[in-house]
Amino acid sequence: MCNDYRLKVDIEAIRQDFEDIRVRIRFPEGIPNLQPRDDIKITDVGPIVRASTEAGTAELVQRRWSWPGPNKKPVYNFRSEGREFASGRCLILADGFYEFTAPADPKQKRKDKWLFTKTDEDWFCIAGIWRSSDVGEAFTMLTTAPGPDVARYHNRQVVVLDRGDRAAWLDPSVPARDVLKPSPAGSLQVQQVA
Repeated sequence: MCNDYRLKVDIEAIRQDFEDIRVRIRFPEGIPNLQPRDDIKITDVGPIVRASTEAGTAELVQRRWSWPGPNKKPVYNFRSEGREFASGRCLILADGFYEFTAPADPKQKRKDKWLFTKTDEDWFCIAGIWRSSDVGEAFTMLTTAPGPDVARYHNRQVVVLDRGDRAAWLDPSVPARDVLKPSPAGSLQVQQVA
C-alpha cells in the first residue's frame, strides 16, 4: 500500500486551481510554507483540504498522516469499498505517490520504488478522511481495487480523484461510490525511481 508520496507544488498554484473549480480555499491556521518534498512518509505532517463551515469554501490545514489503530500500528491507508464516509472527508494534496515491489535483481536487498503521477495534471488530490485521535487530528488515504496502471505493481491503489470530483468528495451528501473509483487506464504515468 502507499506509504510514501510526493508534493512539489506551491501554495499559489493550489489556491488558484481550487478557485478555477469554484472552491475558495481558506487558511484558518495561516498560509503554510509548503517546501517541495520528495517523500512524505507515515506520521509526517502534510497538507489536506477539508470542508469549511462557510459555504463555497474549504480550508487547507496541515495534519499528521496516520493515526494509531487499536493495535497501535499506524492507520495510513483505509479500504473504501462499502463505506459512505458521512463525515471527515478530505483531499490529500500530492503530485505523485510511490509503490514498492520486490527487486527485479534478486541480489538487491532494497525494493524497487515506482513513482506514479497524473498523465494530464501537474498535481492531484487523493481521497482521504481525517479524524481526531490521541495524537491530534490526523488523516489517512482511501484505497480501492487497482486500476490498470497500478495493477501490475500492487493489488490495491489510493483513490486518485479526477479534478471535477474534488468538490464532490468534500460534500458528504454525494455517495462515496460515485466518487471513489480506480483510476482509468492511461491516467497515471509510472517510472522507476529507485
